[in-house]
Amino acid sequence: MPRHTPRTFLDRLRTPRGIPGFLKTASVCVLIAGLLSPLSTAVAAQGAPASTRTATATAGDSCGGQCSDILPPGENGNATLAQVLLNQVFGTQPEHAEDQLGPYADLATGYPALTDAKINTFFNDASFGVPSGQVASTTKPGGRTDVTIVRDKKTGVPHITGTTRYGTEFGAGYAAAQDRLWLMDVFRHVGRGQLTGFAGGAPSNQGLEQEFWRNAPYTEADLQAQIDGAIASAGERGKQALDDVNAYLAGINAYIDASDSGRYFPGEYVLTGHKDSITNAGTIDHFKVTDMVALASVIGALFGSGGGGEVNNALSLLAAQSRYGVAEGTKVWESFRERNDPEAVLTVHDGESFPYAGKPADPRGAALPDAGTVAREPLVYDRTGSAAKAAAKSTSGTAGARALSSAKRGMSNALVVSGKHTASGRPVAVFGPQTGYFAPQLLMLQELQGPGISARGASFAGLSMYVELGRGQDYAWSATTSGQDIIDTYAVELCQDDYHYLYHGTCTAMDKVERTNAWKPTVADSTAAGSYTMRVWRTRYGPVEYRATVDGKRVAYTTLRSSYLHEADSIIGFQMLNDPDYVKGPEDFQKAVQHINYTFNWFYADSAHTAYYNSGDNPVRATGVDGEFPVWARQPYEWSGWDPAHNTASYTPASAHPNSVDQDYYISWNNKQAKDYAAAPWGEGSVHRGDLLDDRVRKLVADGGVTRSALVKAMADAGLADLRAEDVLPKLLRVVKSAAITDSTTAAAVDKLSAWVSAGAQRKVTSAGAKKYADADAIRILDAWWPALVKAEFAPGLGEDLYTAMTANLPVDESPSAAHGPTGSHAGSSFQYGWWSYVDKDLRTVLGEPVEGPLAQTYCGGGSLSACRTALLNTLKEAAGRSASQVYPGDDLCSAGDQWCADSIVQRALGGIKHGNISWQNRPTYQQVVEFTSHR
Repeated sequence: MPRHTPRTFLDRLRTPRGIPGFLKTASVCVLIAGLLSPLSTAVAAQGAPASTRTATATAGDSCGGQCSDILPPGENGNATLAQVLLNQVFGTQPEHAEDQLGPYADLATGYPALTDAKINTFFNDASFGVPSGQVASTTKPGGRTDVTIVRDKKTGVPHITGTTRYGTEFGAGYAAAQDRLWLMDVFRHVGRGQLTGFAGGAPSNQGLEQEFWRNAPYTEADLQAQIDGAIASAGERGKQALDDVNAYLAGINAYIDASDSGRYFPGEYVLTGHKDSITNAGTIDHFKVTDMVALASVIGALFGSGGGGEVNNALSLLAAQSRYGVAEGTKVWESFRERNDPEAVLTVHDGESFPYAGKPADPRGAALPDAGTVAREPLVYDRTGSAAKAAAKSTSGTAGARALSSAKRGMSNALVVSGKHTASGRPVAVFGPQTGYFAPQLLMLQELQGPGISARGASFAGLSMYVELGRGQDYAWSATTSGQDIIDTYAVELCQDDYHYLYHGTCTAMDKVERTNAWKPTVADSTAAGSYTMRVWRTRYGPVEYRATVDGKRVAYTTLRSSYLHEADSIIGFQMLNDPDYVKGPEDFQKAVQHINYTFNWFYADSAHTAYYNSGDNPVRATGVDGEFPVWARQPYEWSGWDPAHNTASYTPASAHPNSVDQDYYISWNNKQAKDYAAAPWGEGSVHRGDLLDDRVRKLVADGGVTRSALVKAMADAGLADLRAEDVLPKLLRVVKSAAITDSTTAAAVDKLSAWVSAGAQRKVTSAGAKKYADADAIRILDAWWPALVKAEFAPGLGEDLYTAMTANLPVDESPSAAHGPTGSHAGSSFQYGWWSYVDKDLRTVLGEPVEGPLAQTYCGGGSLSACRTALLNTLKEAAGRSASQVYPGDDLCSAGDQWCADSIVQRALGGIKHGNISWQNRPTYQQVVEFTSHR
């Protein structure tokens, strides 16, 4: 189908008012039947004769056909009302909405036979330009003569070529709106805390706007000030960035106007009541520069803001001290915290040290709460209608917990091998961001060619004036979430009342910022009418998140992150990455990403070199301040050089950030960056999912002759591995097999688990297209056993209160079907957060094996191998007896007991188009495979 629907289609549409869910009803079927008849004629009318089509330029492409990428489900994320209805009723897909999902999914079963020649069976050719025989369409957006958008037949990716800088950016905005207009509109409302009034009051929408607005409660003036500040501080590049943004916005708005007058705008605008399909009444608001800051705040919060959780840390420390006494409790807490574990897998593994955020020798300024006094600051007030229901209140609680946790959505991985160890003598990289699975996808593919810009890759929708992750003429780059600590919690002492605090000795009023949202039922969202007000109290030390007392004094705990009020600052770094005249080698790459203030690990490869750099504005903390815990909001404990008016401070220099050039190989799966670079998230210990990559890549490098396909195989093989089964289950089996097993049920379970380990400990289907795991029983047993064995191993020693407090810091499990984990179910990303390192260290201690950085005490069986074995056998027998229906209870997608479905990946609908679920893989959403053949 064409990218826009001819007006003859829309003349026949009627808004399906009063049809619950608008799905599979007789009236809709009649409507669809009426739409089908002119379809082929309309499509034919859209295409230009093949003889008139031309290819985009292929200037400066040094890939030699060896750059590939993939981004499911498909490039086209917009659908007219007709297309939405066709999809909902008949399952048909708009053109290019799903054509990358199949190849992406097929790698899970196809990778064992992969060769370099077969890579593009599972990936797209990411060369610059479009061969003339593959041109699907050519557009001059807005009638401009200085830019052309060419789309290819295979995937529909826009290849934007401009003869002027303005035209190039105008084309980027126009193409973004063609492919993601509805999604962009959704997320600018999320960033402003106004989603429910725009898209409906469903509990999921309530949770989304609450989670993000809690941490970024900006006014319109705040948003404008951020773009003004980012531009003013960057000189000529800043001026160019503003020109680029304005051109990009002009392109978006030109498409809005064209699609509105032509009536081929996304159908969700009709289904949510913003447009009328009969009269075309209603408006689609133009985008403005502050919308982009709102969008950036969402992306930064999702993937680029490490740290937080200091109040939870304090609560678990107090619980440990209550259990063991202050000295021993502190020692126990530190051993579980693993902030600098000597057994942790590292990205920079050459031994170089990068000290940051370590435990101070003489801590000072800590403001730990009095026991039992901590209360989370309410966000939602004045609920009416459906907002007052129990489900809505529960959603608010979950959103608040997620917003304040240090267990961020990590995700993303990278495998980069130096040319010294490859078959060609040139570096090879397989890398990409693991941004979840959505329909349409948060990211979009594009190629940009114009003055000062030459790149192809992925960008977040609505922020695609530059390629954010991708390749240039002779280099490629990517990122993973790093999560180092750039967030601190301050205890501001209250005065006068609950809404005044002491700032440098003066009683100062807090700022009140509010959003009042109301909604009513629509065809898209039948949630009953309701409303509420979100209210945040802001201080110079950031928004208030908790209330408590400290030594009897009333305080508010606030959170301050270095990127707060600086969501737009990273624009200059991305501009540099797209500039072929700026990035000419690894040192230039590192300088570019130093301008990105979000917390990311950045990776680079060209035909001769590889490089790595950890970005983020790491604040210089006052001497003695331990960033793990709340500190007093007093001058001696503030960040060095902190300016509260603009939230700027002194930051650690670039040389203090983990960085490297031409290391033998790099891996990252959100693991610890380097020696002495303290981990912000919990769980970076002896077992981490980064080990799954490191073990495989280290072996490839030792063997030598690494190829693109070999590195893809390593990634894909790790992507099917069950981390618990590969790295911890062998120790569990050694304990339970340390004496004869007499119970037949338990013995049978041990045999199944042992066979699974011998077979590779993967969650893989029996064959391509099958929906059953090869070792289904063993997988079921471990999924049931893991949470039970962890509790049996640790709860008796820690005590129930401390065990519960520790699980608030670090979830016990994050298996693919574990909906309680930070990522949720059907999300692909798994095994980032869990107690596997604790189990590993504890069992090795029980077995008498050496452990670096052991836990402060031995827990399993109180240190007795026999007692530990008994506890494990008892829980194993219970787990083996649990049915599949009990282990996988089912949800709105899967029936109870359907193990494959419980693990499966779902493209979570953010609009009207739905896709089928695919087999589980633990891999990047957008992924590149690159090997450059030459360099300028």
